[in-house]
Amino acid sequence: MVEVRRRERETTAAMLRRFTRRVQQSGALMHARKRKFHPSKVTKRSMRESALRRIVVARERVRLEKLGKSPKDEKKKPR
Repeated sequence: MVEVRRRERETTAAMLRRFTRRVQQSGALMHARKRKFHPSKVTKRSMRESALRRIVVARERVRLEKLGKSPKDEKKKPR
């Protein structure tokens, strides 16, 4: 974390310029932008859970189609 203390007889604008320069030199902005625009990888656990969810939904869809209650025929309810 960058910290800047006001010097004697220093204007607020000068202190702000010094702070801005320190932040840029520290690389804090680059790190924040990297974290914002490049999301982290999906974990193995969440990948497995989503795969299992897809399998369950696919099985349910097949079961409903065999029973003649296909969700394609029914209208979707508005949320």
